Amino acid sequence: MSELLRLAILGNSGSGKSTLARWVADQRGAALLDLDTVAWEPDQIAVPRDAGAAQADVLVFCQSNAQWVIEGCYASLVATVLPLGPRLMLLNPGEEQCLQNCRSRPWEPHKYASREEQDQRLAGLLAWVSDYYRRDGEMSLAGHLALYAAYSGTKRELTAQPSLESPPDELLAWLG
Repeated sequence: MSELLRLAILGNSGSGKSTLARWVADQRGAALLDLDTVAWEPDQIAVPRDAGAAQADVLVFCQSNAQWVIEGCYASLVATVLPLGPRLMLLNPGEEQCLQNCRSRPWEPHKYASREEQDQRLAGLLAWVSDYYRRDGEMSLAGHLALYAAYSGTKRELTAQPSLESPPDELLAWLG
């Protein structure tokens, strides 16, 4: 029997975090938390929640589930769970792959009232995704790399999007 899975996935929008997180959670029967659901006020786009409340919600989720996967672009929320000793995965497939994934993503009803609203906000998302490689802060490549470098636990950076139809043996072994 494999060990309990506790996994934090960090990366840019469009890096494949949600897809990989859903796949891993399904494969392992783990609970899944999209950090967008605790970082923002419910039913409001781009209205941040109190950071302390969001961090508390993340900890409650992780402490309430034996196996879990969390994913998002919020270094501070991922940092909240690092004392619990999860595996940390940084998805860094590059700007062009992230932009391509954003252009082809399905409607996200937990974020947008309609597909049309999501499509209207696409240009802003694409600009934000591109800026990830140049800005500073917790939702930047620099912020993600700093958190990744500082973590002494089990970690892995993926610089190419893995095929989940035929996942590499190395990835499967790393996940346990």
